Amino acid sequence: MASMQDKQTQTVQTTWSGRFDEPVADLVKRFTASVGFDQRLALFDIQGSLAHAQMLAACDIINMQDLNDIRRGMGVIENEILCGEFEWLLDLEDVHLNIEKRLTTLVGDAGKRLHTGRSRNDQVATDVRLYLRHAIDELQLLIKALQTALVDLAAVHTQTIMPGFTHLQVAQPVSFGHHLMAYYEMLKRDADRLGDCRKRVNRLPLGAAALAGTSYPIKREYVAELLGFDGVCENSLDAVSDRDFAIEFTAAAALIMTHLSRLSEELILWMSPRFGFIDIADRFCTGSSIMPQKKNPDVPELVRGKTGRVNGNLVSLLTLMKGQPLAYNKDNQEDKEPLFDTVDTLMITLRIYADMMGGITVKPEAMRTAALQGYATATDLADYLVKKGLPFRDAHEAVALAVRFAEKRGCDLAELKLEELKQFSALIAEDIYAVLTLEGSLAARNHIGGTAPAQVEAAIARARKALADGR
Repeated sequence: MASMQDKQTQTVQTTWSGRFDEPVADLVKRFTASVGFDQRLALFDIQGSLAHAQMLAACDIINMQDLNDIRRGMGVIENEILCGEFEWLLDLEDVHLNIEKRLTTLVGDAGKRLHTGRSRNDQVATDVRLYLRHAIDELQLLIKALQTALVDLAAVHTQTIMPGFTHLQVAQPVSFGHHLMAYYEMLKRDADRLGDCRKRVNRLPLGAAALAGTSYPIKREYVAELLGFDGVCENSLDAVSDRDFAIEFTAAAALIMTHLSRLSEELILWMSPRFGFIDIADRFCTGSSIMPQKKNPDVPELVRGKTGRVNGNLVSLLTLMKGQPLAYNKDNQEDKEPLFDTVDTLMITLRIYADMMGGITVKPEAMRTAALQGYATATDLADYLVKKGLPFRDAHEAVALAVRFAEKRGCDLAELKLEELKQFSALIAEDIYAVLTLEGSLAARNHIGGTAPAQVEAAIARARKALADGR
């Protein structure tokens, strides 16, 4: 029979080896290990560990020499990680045990004392929150950059007229700048959601230990202050098992991707020769291996596709948590890959989108020509009649008949003679032609939120101020 010493040297994984009669099978090691993906938490793990060690020393749970040794060792480890020289071992299962083992090798017993008063359960929950808080802060800057690109483009096109659509049918003329500002508003809500989510991310689980807290005289509020958390998670069971913050973030990310997917769909349509409203810079497009004339909008197409990926990550996290009893379960190891993938996908998408929006060429004449099709000013004619005293439903019917008449003539409402228009209502006078122009239609909607160029310019001014103020 192997001695206890022999048994401990059979595997690097000795954290709980005293409880078992045989080492973990190689296949199980590979199946249960997370170090292949959770090593991205390494710097946050070090950050959390240093704060934990400082608290232990402040509470006289470890001495100052131990704290100094831990700080020295962690400095070496951080440098090795940043330089790509750290050796990640599958046998050590995850980022936490890899760092702890290396620390112990470097500083001896001080490294072994670091885990006093904590568990990997509250440790990983803290690491993920630190990581996600940092990611949210970066994403907020990327959203702001995209908003700025949209506002800059909108400012050039406050008076560029395009058809507004409902059911993808020509509805009413709108300012292209107004259309772009709709996406600014979507992103503003997205930024607000991320900011709100950050409040719930920014609570400290550390100190909950495995699930019930710890018998050591720790000071959780001190650690929270060191790490910049707004407070502590106030129930130890919930602290280690809660992944609401990850789900909430992924839900917010899915909405951001949904908004960008909608914009992608429009860019794809607008670039089509059937619309011809815009052109996307060559650096964001590809060609065809067989059709030499092709210029394909690959970036917006991929964004549209990657939205499904992020939506899938949200469903994965919801499904992961739906059947778990309190408190921590190994299932929760599966939270990281969808979360990491969501962050990565969102970051690259926002970054490339801000650049792409700055490389769009707008074709105002094509937009104007399209706006003259489909009787986009028909509602203006109805409103004109209402202002003359006709009930709206009667005005609606009169204009519908006028549109049908113009269709048969193959012309726009504005091209009908006054006598022809008068057969649909005696209230129509010479001043109707100012109403039926595209410019007149836009100018008439001169209220907050309307598409009148003056209102679009005011919206842009408000947006620029909000961006400058960091709101």
